[in-house]
Amino acid sequence: MSDLVERASDYATKAHQRIDQRRKYSKQPYHVHLQSVAGLVAGVSDDEEAIAAAWLHDTVEDTPATLEDIEENFGQSVAELVEELTDVSKPGDGNRAKRKAIDRIYIAQASPRAKTVKLADLIDNCRDITKHDERFARVYLVEMGALLDVLGDGNETLYQQASGLYARHMHKLGLPMDSRFESEPWEAESIDLAGFHEQHFKRMFMEIFTAKDIAEGLLSFDAGSECAGVKTVLERGRKTVASVRVNGEVQGYLRLSDLEAGQCADCFRHFTVDQVLSGSAALSDVIHVLTRHDYCFVTMLGNVSGVISRDDINKPMVRMWLFGIVTMIEMGLVQMIKEQYPEQSWQSAVSEGRLEKAKQIQAERQRRNQYCELIDCLQLPDKGQILVESEIAMKRLGFETKSAAKRSVKELESLRNHLAHAQDIVSHDWAQIARLSLRMEEATRA
Repeated sequence: MSDLVERASDYATKAHQRIDQRRKYSKQPYHVHLQSVAGLVAGVSDDEEAIAAAWLHDTVEDTPATLEDIEENFGQSVAELVEELTDVSKPGDGNRAKRKAIDRIYIAQASPRAKTVKLADLIDNCRDITKHDERFARVYLVEMGALLDVLGDGNETLYQQASGLYARHMHKLGLPMDSRFESEPWEAESIDLAGFHEQHFKRMFMEIFTAKDIAEGLLSFDAGSECAGVKTVLERGRKTVASVRVNGEVQGYLRLSDLEAGQCADCFRHFTVDQVLSGSAALSDVIHVLTRHDYCFVTMLGNVSGVISRDDINKPMVRMWLFGIVTMIEMGLVQMIKEQYPEQSWQSAVSEGRLEKAKQIQAERQRRNQYCELIDCLQLPDKGQILVESEIAMKRLGFETKSAAKRSVKELESLRNHLAHAQDIVSHDWAQIARLSLRMEEATRA
């Protein structure tokens, strides 16, 4: 194993371990999948950059690492491969079928090296999904077939292997070989916001704050500007990024860390297709971009004039938005408990100590003439504990195991506590923020 591949393996494994990511069906550590994909690529090629990208192909989508982090640690070539393998569709682009169509067009333009990694990813995912989940396999195979149509210039051996796997399972499930996205609708499992079925309300909440509300103004320099002067201006203004104009039009950006001798034209970067949003874009789309990049650029009147970094997610406006999402989810959990456990029968699922604590809180509120039900006085982990005892509730919440449900509730509580105590949510809770905003966006489109 080359040094590059070994470093990529170590980096990816640790990145996924830090968020305790596991394979959905087997519950194996996620690096098992990465190892399989990298092994498939290594079996047909000695291209160490492609093998490294195979290890890293999900790191940007699933962990706090950005493409800039990948470039800093593994170089531009590997980062470009990972970028080609990272989906560009956003939650606001529509349902799963629409997002997959956008991502398919994007991968169609990728290099043969990236397509080789994608073929290996399809093979391993297809094996796993068809073995454990026949219902979703019907959807995944249709999507896989559409992707195979645009992956023909990837490695021929892997292409034939993926095509054969696809054909066998399509035949096994009795699906026509010309099936496409519209054959069966499917949406990813998301938190059931019981009690908030009014789509207008949920949609309004998700759109109440937008990218322009938190964007910072972006300094702009001509491509012919000397880097030394630009660096001085950025340092004086405590800025880390600026836009670059070519023939009077903003064409890209440069980072303070990129500035060396010469002119801006020598070190500026072009905006990527998934890095720029309109000022009216929802915060969920902003967060989606920031899971992939260090910066999200914002357009006003058609021109890039603003920038958002992860630090901006700590702003009061975003914290209010996230706290609102957490509150709605908790209220939904209460409503679900009432439905699953009529006549307060949920009390048997809570320890005597926790139940007594809730009764004390209720008594104090009633002393202050504040009406509340006993269920409202339980802590969030207690509500989660009640629901994990109900198979119906677990299914509605999209969890297959009690441990996964408890972990999700624990993460939700962590985020809420950090929000309430004005702590840095980006450093502590980024993975939870990304998942929560995506699930909430999906819930509003359910």
